[in-house]
Amino acid sequence: MVKSSEKEVVKESYFKQVKGELKKVKWPTKKELIKYTISTLVFVIFFALFFYGIETLFAFVKGLIG
Repeated sequence: MVKSSEKEVVKESYFKQVKGELKKVKWPTKKELIKYTISTLVFVIFFALFFYGIETLFAFVKGLIG
């Protein structure tokens, strides 16, 4: 069984490693973040409209059939 002090050392080591890894991350600039956000919103809106159109088409065809 792991002792309490050993658990603290493991936690401390883990968080140091996490902090070290986060320093390696290339964070986007404000300009890139805005560009990626707009691109994501455009794609989401496009696919929402696309699937709405498909659903409306199927509902129309279903209404014609019966």
